[in-house]
Amino acid sequence: MRWSIPAAALVGALLLPNTPLLADGRSEAQAQVNFGIEVARRGLWREAIYRWERAVQIDPAYAEAYNDLGVAYEHEGQLEKARKAYEKALELDPKNPQIRQNYDLFKEINDRASAANKEKP
Repeated sequence: MRWSIPAAALVGALLLPNTPLLADGRSEAQAQVNFGIEVARRGLWREAIYRWERAVQIDPAYAEAYNDLGVAYEHEGQLEKARKAYEKALELDPKNPQIRQNYDLFKEINDRASAANKEKP
C-alpha cells in the first residue's frame, strides 16, 4: 500500500542547515542541501534526492542531509530507503528533535500501513 503525505507537509519537515560551516566539504554539502530544498519546494523531488545524495557523499556526517533524504524517499514511496536515511540521521544526531519527530511520524504511519496490509486476506 502506498500512502502519501501532502508535499507541503513534507517540505515543512525538511531541515534547513543550521550547523556552522565545518570545512569546505561541509559548505559544498550545505550548498547541495540548500539547492535540494529549493527544488523540493517546486515539486522536483527526484532532483532534490540527487542533491541530498550528493550532500551525504560529500559529507557523510551531515545528519540534516540524511533527514532531508528520508523526507524525499518517503514522498517518492521508497520507504525502506526512507527508514535507513532517517536512522542514519538519528545515529549522527540523536538529540535533534526535528529528526526524531520526522522519524517517529514516519514509523507510526508506515507501521500502521504495514499492519493494515497484513490484516488483508
